[in-house]
Amino acid sequence: MTCLNKEKEKAIADFWTSSQTGTFLGVDKVRLAYVKIVQSSSCANIVIASGRSEGYLKYQELAYDLAQRGYNIFIHDHRGQGLSQRLLENPHKGYVKNFDHYADDLATFIRTIVHESADQKPTFLLAHSMGSAIALRTLQKYPHLVSRATLCSPMIAINFGKIPNWIAKTIIKIGLTINQCFSTKPWYFIGHKNYQPAAFENNPLMDCPARFERFIHLYQLVPRLQLGGVTYQWLAQALRVNKRILQELSNIKDPITVLQASDDKIVDNKAQNDFCRQLHHESSLLCQPHPIVISGAKHELLFDIDARRDQALAHIYQSFETVDVGS
Repeated sequence: MTCLNKEKEKAIADFWTSSQTGTFLGVDKVRLAYVKIVQSSSCANIVIASGRSEGYLKYQELAYDLAQRGYNIFIHDHRGQGLSQRLLENPHKGYVKNFDHYADDLATFIRTIVHESADQKPTFLLAHSMGSAIALRTLQKYPHLVSRATLCSPMIAINFGKIPNWIAKTIIKIGLTINQCFSTKPWYFIGHKNYQPAAFENNPLMDCPARFERFIHLYQLVPRLQLGGVTYQWLAQALRVNKRILQELSNIKDPITVLQASDDKIVDNKAQNDFCRQLHHESSLLCQPHPIVISGAKHELLFDIDARRDQALAHIYQSFETVDVGS
């Protein structure tokens, strides 16, 4: 199984020196960090919406690959994670007051940083996991802000494993109520805690040891990136937004491509299937009737072994370079 090699790592490092970083203010004046790579000969803009606990520094290889294809790259770190402002006294707690704040931040980022940098180019949205839920809420609240979107392993719903959804939702609801009654500080969900580096063996994210170790090393090298587990509040907001995504499908006006990891244990693939079927029913021009499945892949489609990652990239390029996704 081929994976990231030293030659490409050097090329990525050289490429990253051309990146420009900055900050902007999101909802409630939370300061958000971003990076952009703008090329004079670019064909279009790609805005990357990352997943939970990620920062833009994790996406250096993807930015490199997309830039070689001729795209400008824009990524911001969501509120409460990455290099952006943390929201709680304990910076490790995964928290958000309102999930739609993520979407409002993304819309501000696109309207200001992206469009002011390269407004003459088409803008595409590429999202992963939680970033896909943020992308969908952005498309629902701000139609035609981008030309189209591609969602990788989208968090249409969380995968609770062997625990029935109704039990998981009840536990979250009761836990949040108790938390709010007895403390003004958000509590971690059961079993969640501050950041600890994970081991590659039996990890649920990817099968590429080089990319996994690069990810872990990055978070040791830049401790500010570290984020622990989620709070009851974050989970309650995630459940709320997952429900709203399906309730407000008619608000989506921009074409979407969905890539699914066949062996995903983090998000619910059945919910992705339902989403595609329902959105396709709204309009065959908006989405395929089924997700595009990457066989054998775990959650991190963009960080897996080359064979699977290349499949995902090929579909991403096709989605942004093809006019119609219907039928």
